[in-house]
Amino acid sequence: MGMGTPLDSPLPPVSTDKQYKRHFLGVDIPLLLTMIALLVFGLLMLFSASWDFSIVWLEKHPLYVFNRQLIWVGIGLFVAAVLTFLDYHLWRKLAVPTMLITIAALVGVLFVNEIRLGAARSLLNGSVQPSELAKLMTIIYLAVWLYSKRAHLHDIQLGLLPLSIILGIIGGLIYLQPDLSATATVLVLGGMLFFLAGGDIRQILFLLIAAVIAAWLVVQTSQTGQNRIHEYLTGVKDPTQSSYHVLRSLEAIINGGLFGMGIGQGATKLTGLPVPPTDSIFAVIVEELGLFGAVILIGLYGLLVWRGMAIAWRAPDLLGALLASGIVFWIGIEAVVNMAVLVGLLPFAGNALPFISAGGSNMVASLAAIGILLNISRQRGEMGFEEEFQERRAYSAVVDLRGRNRRRRVSRPGRG
Repeated sequence: MGMGTPLDSPLPPVSTDKQYKRHFLGVDIPLLLTMIALLVFGLLMLFSASWDFSIVWLEKHPLYVFNRQLIWVGIGLFVAAVLTFLDYHLWRKLAVPTMLITIAALVGVLFVNEIRLGAARSLLNGSVQPSELAKLMTIIYLAVWLYSKRAHLHDIQLGLLPLSIILGIIGGLIYLQPDLSATATVLVLGGMLFFLAGGDIRQILFLLIAAVIAAWLVVQTSQTGQNRIHEYLTGVKDPTQSSYHVLRSLEAIINGGLFGMGIGQGATKLTGLPVPPTDSIFAVIVEELGLFGAVILIGLYGLLVWRGMAIAWRAPDLLGALLASGIVFWIGIEAVVNMAVLVGLLPFAGNALPFISAGGSNMVASLAAIGILLNISRQRGEMGFEEEFQERRAYSAVVDLRGRNRRRRVSRPGRG
């Protein structure tokens, strides 16, 4: 950045009236309502998906999984409320200590060695999965780091090399659990943020090639990776030879038809559909609510992504834009991967369905992310009503945000 650019200059003093607007108005209502709709939808479907699972597989009370999820939703909403009113610029001070805590938790998982579903991924008897929290912390840390290094991203020694080291540490610790899907998610998010921050295209291409080579090496050296790729390719050639998980999911989806069998009436969750409350809950949704329910759910995710990109587009500075875009891409990736896996479009991955799947860490992290988004939306500046009509431009923000971040630096004097 050159001398005297808006991003390098302090924010101008804000009048009392403007301070009032910035602190008490401006929360993105469509985003808030979408979050509430997803939570209600998720709890309703989890109640159905977890009843028999709690009894048969966990040998607990039928409401065991559901009640635990209610607790996590409560904790997540509290965290989201706090972060909604916590100026996102404070993450410039908090990013390093919180990332160090996250790394310590990832290391702790390896030493505790609490095995669940064949991997050491959790602490406190499965209540905390550091890899889920690491996804959000990676977005926050990299957004802050890229913002601080924005003038040097074209320098390999100050841009690409440190970024690769950061992603290597986080991704490597997650890979050792092993959690291949979370590792891939972190690496994809890192590359995407580097691109949006204005990283050199040649460096991005190099990063992409390195990622492909690394993925190939992982598949060659990991029995889990080899098995997943083999099952996926077999299913692509002949869908009737897909993995057991995919076959049972497709059975549930076919049973659902257009309008479903009714909430609580699904049969596949009782006859061998793997982990209905978590990885397979989308199959339960389609079986009980049909294609109609699936379209509603996908529409809610689409609305959330749209609002997130609108917030990124109107963020006061590059830091807000990177945080918002990183968060919305993360939630979108998680949802797409979870649903695509169950219909055989992608190799098996353990990505949760955001706001829907049972699990405390993902729920709290997702709600915390929404809290940060809401805070960014509250600081979008003094937007007049006429600017609201320009929000349709946010549809193109995915491909134009990179250029818009550059324009912002010279066209919005007085903003940080």
